[in-house]
Amino acid sequence: MSALKEQQDDKIIRLEATDSLFPRAWVAGSMKYEHFQPLAEGGSASLQTCFDKNLKRTVVFKKLHPHLRNSDIETMRFLREARVTGMIAHPGTVPLYELGRDSSGDLYFTMKYITGRDLRSILMDLAAYKLGSREEFPLTRLIDILIAASQTVAYAHTQGVIHRDLKPANIIVGPFGEVTVLDWGLAKVAGEQETLVDEVAIGKKAVALELTQPGKRYGTPLYMSPEQASADPKLDQRADVYNLGSILFEMLTLKNLVWGNDVDEVIEQILNQPAPKPSTVSPNQQIPAELEAICLKALAKNPDERYQSVEAMIDDLIRYRNNEEVSAYHYRPLEHWVRWRTRHALTLTAAVAFVLGGAAVGLLGLLLFGL
Repeated sequence: MSALKEQQDDKIIRLEATDSLFPRAWVAGSMKYEHFQPLAEGGSASLQTCFDKNLKRTVVFKKLHPHLRNSDIETMRFLREARVTGMIAHPGTVPLYELGRDSSGDLYFTMKYITGRDLRSILMDLAAYKLGSREEFPLTRLIDILIAASQTVAYAHTQGVIHRDLKPANIIVGPFGEVTVLDWGLAKVAGEQETLVDEVAIGKKAVALELTQPGKRYGTPLYMSPEQASADPKLDQRADVYNLGSILFEMLTLKNLVWGNDVDEVIEQILNQPAPKPSTVSPNQQIPAELEAICLKALAKNPDERYQSVEAMIDDLIRYRNNEEVSAYHYRPLEHWVRWRTRHALTLTAAVAFVLGGAAVGLLGLLLFGL
């Protein structure tokens, strides 16, 4: 049996799991989890897969590192991530199952085990011309992925939540086309004290968390808005618009928007250097002019010059996918006419065929009965 077949068989829901008796003396809390396996390690928390003995399913167990148990800031971030994820409850977020403390008193929460690939790995394969990647993920599909992720973010905004850490690594594309936005640990919520925002989630300290350690060459792209880089405590949902624009830039160019050898260089680029045109950065990618216009509008340094909401950006992306005119692009008269002709070509062809067909029938009638 192949490894793939074994993996598929492990996911099959079986009778012995669904219909087994539930013991009267059951275990609750962290005691109901077993068979822990490492999944990922972060700066403040570890992720493991484990088996829920009561519901007979594999879940993800996220636990704050023991050495951070007395850190008020990290504890707050951890609790906020868990509660925000649980409160949003959108198809594009991870369902959260439980928040608690383990036998050592350390915080943990459990959530759905999401399968798939993160967008960063997909873009890396495309940039490396990996065999089959461009057929599997053409630009149209990438745009659909961005639209789906943006809809999740737009919903979060209606709930008073700003993500602030949107990047390809935090977007998971599932095997059946599902798109999930992860990692709400830096989210800003309604009513948050501005001083707390400045201390916890913005400024150079946040840049260092996103990039590799200071003193080394940075190889991870930075998707930070100018407001966040300048430690603006009043940043709003337009910061997420900028982040989504950064993701679109990488989809179009297969290159990072920002690079730097140190934090100061990165912040200098974000604050003072205008976003380059994607077509200039990657002239061989055949980037549609309308998508470039959408990207550059989302990446405007001044928030007032960006899309004023994620919904407005989504609307333009959908209009592009539907071959309709987008608000961010300034069409020349000839482009208006070409687009109109393209969209109405089928209707015009049918009308001409109808007229010509009617004329042919009339002519035939004259020939047959007019003689």
